[in-house]
Amino acid sequence: MKFLLIVGARPNFMKIAPIMRAIAKQAPDAQQTLVHTGQHFDERMSDVFFRDLGLPKPDEHLGVSGGSHASQTARIMLGFEPVLDRHRPDWLVVVGDVNSTLACALVASKSGVKIAHVEAGLRSRDNTMPEEINRKVTDAVSDLLLTPSPDADANLTAEGVPLERIARVGNVMIDSLIRALPKIEATEYYRSLGLTDQSYVLATLHRPSNVDDPAMLSELVSALNEIASRTPVVFPVHPRTRARLESEQVPINEGIRLIDPLGYFDFMSLMRSAKIVITDSGGVQEETTYLGVSCLTVRPNTERPITIEEGTNRLVRPGKGTLLAAYSDVEAHPPLKQCPTLWDGKAAERIAEVLLATK
Repeated sequence: MKFLLIVGARPNFMKIAPIMRAIAKQAPDAQQTLVHTGQHFDERMSDVFFRDLGLPKPDEHLGVSGGSHASQTARIMLGFEPVLDRHRPDWLVVVGDVNSTLACALVASKSGVKIAHVEAGLRSRDNTMPEEINRKVTDAVSDLLLTPSPDADANLTAEGVPLERIARVGNVMIDSLIRALPKIEATEYYRSLGLTDQSYVLATLHRPSNVDDPAMLSELVSALNEIASRTPVVFPVHPRTRARLESEQVPINEGIRLIDPLGYFDFMSLMRSAKIVITDSGGVQEETTYLGVSCLTVRPNTERPITIEEGTNRLVRPGKGTLLAAYSDVEAHPPLKQCPTLWDGKAAERIAEVLLATK
């Protein structure tokens, strides 16, 4: 069998790596072709993850980065079409909800190539999020919907997707985390910052609704400044966030450690040993849930409700007052630690089994 697997942005790498290993193990003769669209092109956002996760060098690299959502999606589609025509796989495998996922799925759907969407069925019900549009459209054109949790199954059936197209396989990103745990535990990156275990807060912010609005960015950084006056805050800064901080000249307390984006092992080491994580990332909600680390997600909604129902995540409506109140509450009353079903490090095995059985 022939598989064409797509990566484009940082969250994709942790999901594709275990899938490729599982297919190779179960079907050594299967042909796997890895396509990198180039959506994340910065070495710190892409190349280092290939090294950390043991991903092979991409067989095809489209070199598409930057631009508006429409421009980027269109350029990926144009670049991907001849790649698809050359390889003509049995399955196109796409993961998550980034522009690369949507663009390649659209091309394949019009070319008659079957599509398997990993992490299907997640819904925030917020169409102002580009990722929500990507998720819904990709699910609509996919032939096989591989879901991480019961809520995803329910979302798809409510939208009229036949049960025979849905397979619950669990959370494949947790496969990468479990495999990397020994190295993550040994890394202790926080020591390089002069910190100790559980003595700091880890923060990540990158969503346009939080960082592109100068007033909201100022509010959130002001909250982090107040937290940092008592507890050090380590803030790996996404390139778009750094640009906004600099252009708006947002005041930053010396207790906030602004650092460049990190590789997988270093970032996960920081997360594992943090007292509390403050984020607007989708994947971080899942990783903190598995690690049992308290997480405050600065968003009005989440496509991963299971991290709240069964995990250590809590939604916080963006704003200084709401974030500080939630921080104080979770500091005094940490959530109970519980890991959702099928977040067991074997999701990729189940994905490979389904793909290899469905030609």
